[in-house]
Amino acid sequence: MRSIVMISSFSPRFCGIATFVEEAIEFIKKAAPDVMINVISHLDGRGENVHPIIDLNKEDWYKPVAEKIKELNPDVVHIQHEYGLYNYINKRGKIDYNQGFLKLLDRIKEYPVIIEAHTVHGRLREKEEWFIWEVLKKCTVLILKCKYQKWRFSWTFREKKNKKLLNKVAVIPHGARNDRRYGDKEINKLKEELGLSELIGRHMVGLVGWVQSNKRWDIVLDLWEEIEQVIFGRTGENWFLFAAGDIRDPDHRKDYEKYITKLKELEKKGIAKYFKFEPRGVLYYKVMAICDFVILPSVDETQSGTLARIIALNKPYITTAPLEGLTSQTIESNGGLLFTDKESLKRNIIRLASSESLRRYLGNNLKWYLESRVSWEIVVQQYFDVYERAQKRDVNFPAIF
Repeated sequence: MRSIVMISSFSPRFCGIATFVEEAIEFIKKAAPDVMINVISHLDGRGENVHPIIDLNKEDWYKPVAEKIKELNPDVVHIQHEYGLYNYINKRGKIDYNQGFLKLLDRIKEYPVIIEAHTVHGRLREKEEWFIWEVLKKCTVLILKCKYQKWRFSWTFREKKNKKLLNKVAVIPHGARNDRRYGDKEINKLKEELGLSELIGRHMVGLVGWVQSNKRWDIVLDLWEEIEQVIFGRTGENWFLFAAGDIRDPDHRKDYEKYITKLKELEKKGIAKYFKFEPRGVLYYKVMAICDFVILPSVDETQSGTLARIIALNKPYITTAPLEGLTSQTIESNGGLLFTDKESLKRNIIRLASSESLRRYLGNNLKWYLESRVSWEIVVQQYFDVYERAQKRDVNFPAIF
């Protein structure tokens, strides 16, 4: 392996996929220091060997991208895909539904092309189904994050004539860091470092990450006062709701302001705190590390960078079910609890806060899951296996069942 071209959004863009790619490249370089990695990004990308040329203001944005790939002449092209990253919208507001992306694939078909899909729902919409089948025709390998996604493909595309295209589908999980765990004795030092000395010695339930409408912080905020009283009645301990993050998308401002108003009410009662910070880099891990466990009440996640950080820290957690990748990884890891309505959410928060042994059990399960299944070191080796097979055009990946 001589060189890789990665196509993606990139830092400093506030984007989960941009952050994902930064970490992926870090660990690819660690595993193979001599491999040259160039990144082709949108216009706001910055960094060494980053080429910010994806201009979605232009309908033919894919042409200079294809030309740059041919100039760089890599061994493989690894594309991070999410629909919004490659949608051209004309002056009348009409979306091309990734037509330009498919045209890009046509222009670089002489290269082994690996597409890593970040948004593949179990039940595909009609346009999604059409798009993915077209991608399978044109790419060398399609990487999915979870086994259930490939399993569903065998059902979704059951009437297609060329089912051999499904042999192009590999499953590689979302990578998680193995170097960001903190011991119990370090937690109070972290609180002091973050300027949160008043929280030293406090038990904390975390809501951590970008504050978006689909994260549904309001569900927890509305229940917290009642939950805190029940926990105190059972354990004699005062638990604190620690909500930490910031808004990323202006379209979510109405819900963000609603959440902050509710948090201020809870702060006045001495049972919660809002900590504003930009959820990126090492700071993201440190903020999450000071929580005893984390709640991720999302309503739309096919896979989750927030969950990857929870796993990296071995933090027990509670998340939504049934919900795509969140439910899948919770079942596989046995490292979290699932809820389906307000009552089951309330019950599981109380259950987890009331049992240190349960928190330890779930945390140990996440440690096993991280070290044996999803650490970046493991994921990167799976990437290299796919790269090698793509170069040889040997991509007969087996079915899940």
